[in-house]
Amino acid sequence: MTAPLAGLRVLDFAWIGAGALVTKALAELGADVIRIESRVRPDNLRQSPPFRPGTTGLDASGYFASRNPGKRSVALNMKHPKAREIALSLAARSDVFASNFRTGVLERWGMAYADVQQVNPRIVYLTMPMQGRDGPHHDYVGFGSTIAALAGLVHTTAAPGRPPIGTGTHYPDHVPNPGHALVALLAAIYHQQRTGEGQYVELSQLESTVNVVGHGIVHSSLGADVSPAGNHAPGCAPRGAYACADGEWLAVSCQTEEQWYALAKVVDRTDWLANPRFGTVLERLRNSDALDAELGEVLSARRRSAVVTELANAGVPAGPVNSSKDMLDDPHLSARGFWESVQHKVIGEVPMFHLPFRLDDGDRPSMSPPPLLGEHTREVATSVLELTDDEYEELVADGLFQ
Repeated sequence: MTAPLAGLRVLDFAWIGAGALVTKALAELGADVIRIESRVRPDNLRQSPPFRPGTTGLDASGYFASRNPGKRSVALNMKHPKAREIALSLAARSDVFASNFRTGVLERWGMAYADVQQVNPRIVYLTMPMQGRDGPHHDYVGFGSTIAALAGLVHTTAAPGRPPIGTGTHYPDHVPNPGHALVALLAAIYHQQRTGEGQYVELSQLESTVNVVGHGIVHSSLGADVSPAGNHAPGCAPRGAYACADGEWLAVSCQTEEQWYALAKVVDRTDWLANPRFGTVLERLRNSDALDAELGEVLSARRRSAVVTELANAGVPAGPVNSSKDMLDDPHLSARGFWESVQHKVIGEVPMFHLPFRLDDGDRPSMSPPPLLGEHTREVATSVLELTDDEYEELVADGLFQ
């Protein structure tokens, strides 16, 4: 299958997590993604753990590697007087410009939308300011954990009477923000291909994350109680994570009476079905602490691997509480080709995750390794910008390509 975005060139000024995942997706779909970065001010991810023991430096971060396979890296010192000319020349030869810097950074470099549009009127230009480019908080800064708190997501992670614990990851950076940005970009690219017109695409990461808060927003709009409830949720009981005999945890969630009946039968507690405290979902919610205690006691005597299979076969929504290590070893994900081992020049063999969808016959495109910093500078300078070797070496000596 021909890659859907083959022939599309992306000038990638994105960094850290959210923006890098957008351009990772474009690269996996076949786009030529040229990443602009510099040793003068390296991407924070290049300096972020984890690192494989015995590896150090700006090319050794596993975190950076996971977000940047399939891209070409150009080292360009944006503080150099000639940097803007080179960057605009690349923009003139690109279809998409992507960044997630705070408002003002690209403007200071002379790489704002108006600047890029002058040299390339058909450019699709993506920005991802945390709270948008206008409004009273447009210049506030933050990362995924900040956005999760602002959007109300962290509020949902508290148990009654206890402080919020957060999502355990920079969730907005990994899911809603790159996901929504990718949808917007593909729409703008489709418009560009049909009409030849460019687009300015502005994604507010706050607004994107508010979209995933879900039922809390709906409840608030209708005046309902939205106090933190831990694992509990309206219309669903039991719902929680329970320790099994082998020390592993199992998540169970019953949304229908059929699922509730099936659960009671699988764990051999059909007496629950005649207990007025658990007779309806409303009663189970009122007595959720007692129900959790009883279900927890039952499951504490069962091995997770056995009971999860029984529950799944009976149609009960249940699954193991997996770790990231479990996911790497998961036979289902492996069977679907979700992981691909890539050989990195510094880190060695490292698994990379594919996009969570497949096209056409289900084959996933092979990934190329994440780039070393500046690995493709000469290649891009001579093949895309059509500089001669002498011109390139002169600019290297002048400190531009670093």
